[in-house]
Amino acid sequence: MAAIGRERVLGRVLVLLLLIVALAGGGLVWFDYLNVIDAKTLLSPLYRFIGRNGRTQGVVQADEVFSLDGERFAIRLEALELRNLELEKQEQDMQSRRGEIEQMAQELEERQKALDERENSFNAVIQEAETKDRNVEQNARYLNGMPPERAVGIIAAMGDQDVIDVFRKTEALAQAEGTASIVSYWLSLMPPERAAELQRKMAIRPSSLN
Repeated sequence: MAAIGRERVLGRVLVLLLLIVALAGGGLVWFDYLNVIDAKTLLSPLYRFIGRNGRTQGVVQADEVFSLDGERFAIRLEALELRNLELEKQEQDMQSRRGEIEQMAQELEERQKALDERENSFNAVIQEAETKDRNVEQNARYLNGMPPERAVGIIAAMGDQDVIDVFRKTEALAQAEGTASIVSYWLSLMPPERAAELQRKMAIRPSSLN
């Protein structure tokens, strides 16, 4: 009875071993088929036994070995090159913009200089006109303060435009002070031809155009 029991146990163990081997072989075949593992060397006798060629895989040369670090380096290098190109473009844009700003600044400076020159010229004209007006007023007051005959002698030696300026300033001062103008009396003491010419020019050219 003990011998029969031992044979049954050995039979069961053998069956389990064969089942394990079969499952392991089937698993190898399946994983090899799915390319999860490379079991072509181990399974090649089995493939030949069932009349099929084992799955072959190309041999990778030493210089074709995939390098993850090399690939990462290449990606980083490409990113750096793109960044350099972008920076160069930005620098070119900045240089172009700087040139435009410098040109605008130069134009503004030239315009400012032109405005300053015009302002200086205008101020000079105003100052000259004010100086002339002060001189005319001083002459008019000076002539008003002397005897008419003597004043007419001085007026007769002056140019027509200077005489007209003095006459108009004298009339303006008399009107401002509320007194009678002496211009008419001066004209009466002057030679008729000269007096008539001065009156004609005064009538033709308004006082605002002096």
